[in-house]
Amino acid sequence: MISVRLAILTILLLVAPALAVTGDAPPATGWVARPIVMVIDGRGDLCTGTALARDLVLTAAHCVTLPVAYRVRTYQNDATIDVRSVARHPGFNMANYAASRATADVALIKLATPLPDIIVPAGLAAARRVAAGETLTIAGFGVTRNGTANGLGIPRMATLAVTGKPGSLQVRLQDPVTLNKRAGLGGCVGDSGAPVFDGVGPLVIGVVSWSTAPNDEEGCGGLTGVTPLINYRQWIVDTATKFGSPVAP
Repeated sequence: MISVRLAILTILLLVAPALAVTGDAPPATGWVARPIVMVIDGRGDLCTGTALARDLVLTAAHCVTLPVAYRVRTYQNDATIDVRSVARHPGFNMANYAASRATADVALIKLATPLPDIIVPAGLAAARRVAAGETLTIAGFGVTRNGTANGLGIPRMATLAVTGKPGSLQVRLQDPVTLNKRAGLGGCVGDSGAPVFDGVGPLVIGVVSWSTAPNDEEGCGGLTGVTPLINYRQWIVDTATKFGSPVAP
């Protein structure tokens, strides 16, 4: 799990440089920045989420497993919104996740009140398998250096390349410059649940689930593990409708 405590977030927002997503990634701007929000639990852990409707947020299931209160915070105006309901995909298995096995790491959050107008919801990408070598964009509120709080709570973005043999259960991304051989761009602590955008528009094709250091060691800056939505897209559409917050099919 790459969520992080939020106890020092207020201080960091005042004194930290504008950083997030590990490495020297640029600030998230434009359509990449508009749909993303912070998901905070009652213990102060932080994940990233994506607005799919004015009162609906997509995130990783492992971010919302505890029987505690959750809130969503918008970095653009620092508004905090209570969560009314949480739905984890029924196929999510925490034991499998903890053992680094692929699982349905997808969840929807129904908000008690709508997000401010400054948030522009994203859409769902077409259901498709990605191919090795193509590039996808992530954006999140995680730290820029593992083991520190640098950049916590401020969004950055990175364009990463699909590597390995991508399937319908798990996709691995890497910095196309460093190729998992040395520290590069990628998800880190606090980026769990972050959107993986398909193409050059706000269309979500996956969510960030985990990360490694270079050469598959523990940490950040090597691989970014993604749960693709191809198997879970219809569940998202159906659950959003049940929540009264329909998204485009």
